[in-house]
Order: sequence, then C-alpha cells, then structure tokens
Amino acid sequence: MVTPLPGGVGISGLTVYDWEAADGLCGGTPHMHLVCSEAYVVTGGTGSVQTLTASGFADTPLRPGDVVWFTPGTIHRLVNDGGLRLVVLMQNGGLPEAGDAVFTFPAPVLADPHAYQAAATLTGDRASAARRRRDLALDGFLDLRDGGLRQFHSAAHRLKSGLLDDWRTRWRAGPLAAAEETGRLLDRLKAGDLSHLGHGAVSRLERPRHPVFGMCGLLDPYPVPDPHLRPPKELL
Repeated sequence: MVTPLPGGVGISGLTVYDWEAADGLCGGTPHMHLVCSEAYVVTGGTGSVQTLTASGFADTPLRPGDVVWFTPGTIHRLVNDGGLRLVVLMQNGGLPEAGDAVFTFPAPVLADPHAYQAAATLTGDRASAARRRRDLALDGFLDLRDGGLRQFHSAAHRLKSGLLDDWRTRWRAGPLAAAEETGRLLDRLKAGDLSHLGHGAVSRLERPRHPVFGMCGLLDPYPVPDPHLRPPKELL
C-alpha cells in the first residue's frame, strides 16, 4: 500500500518548454492558481519566473539549487534561458489538476466559458496545441501587465465557481486529513500511546515514463496515492 505524500502535496518533474514566444523569450504558459501555493526546486539549467500580482510585475531568477514559491493569485510565467528543469511541489495534491488554474487568455476568451474551454483543451497534435495555448495566454499576460488585474480575478472566479464544492472535498480528503492525522498522533503521544510507531512504512513512486504536455513544459506528474484524489486523464 502506498501512503499519501507528506502533507497531501503533489509533486512533478518539469522540463520547461524551449519554444520561443512573440516577445523573443522561451518558456511556458502564463496562468494563476486560485487556492494553491506552488514551489519550484531548480535541478538544472537557468531561467526565471515572471510574476504579476497587485504589487506589480517581477522577474525572479532561477538557478540550480534555488527554491522559489508563491501564493494563490500570483500570475506566473516560466522563462527558459537554457535547459531549465524543476521539481514542482503543489499544495493540495490533486486539486491543481482538477482545475485550480486559470490561463491568462485575452478578455473576450475569459468571458466565454465555451471559448475558454476550447482554448484550454489540447486536441490533435498536442505539441502544436500546447504552443498555441501558450501563445494565446501570453497575449493576455502582456495585456495584464498594463492593467486589468481585478477584472481577470473576477473572470477567473466566474469560470471556476462550479468546481468549488469538488475542490473542498479534495482538500478535506488530502491536506486537511493529513494535518488532522498529525493531531491524532500528538494526542496519542501525550497519552503515552506509542502503538503507531510499530506501523512505520516506506513508500516509493517510480519516475513517470510518459511525460505530458503541461502548462509550462513537459510534465512528469507523480500519481497521487489516494484514489479519491487521482487527477483526471486530461491534465491541463
């Protein structure tokens, strides 16, 4: 039996796209998470993460050994200066894959749920579709640097409001359950009950063998051990 990952997190390997965009930079698709924080552990190459928040635009360098993280509401775009590879840690494992991300498509696309879904879904040649999706989101991202962040937040909420009950269920079954289990173990120790120490276990996940076209690059998502939190087949 595979035990849940510590804290109910999700973990993936990521090779950032080296596709050149209209502004001459190579990299991934700008997007924002509504409730999940995200962390990068840089394992190879160099680049940066461009971010946009209410505080403004920033460009944070990424070098091997760096750890960079950001909270929900941070629009982010990975830039690959050469061979950029990361381990990505996601809060609320399984929830980001269940829709907790909104691409920075131009406003007319965000305003139409059907147009948004069509632009977000990869069909046909997946590499070409992922590149078109990246380029469309970059158009919107560059516009957002000139203003309109609050309007984007409102559009993101409208697009995802129907998923909130499912997200809460996943949160309760994953990270909340993990935190509550820690509380139960502390109660046992306080009472002198050491029985759980006799049930230590080791779990192992092999590196995924079939990368998928993710938002920011070729993604190796490690499976979420809890069957309830298994991500859908179509990983956006």
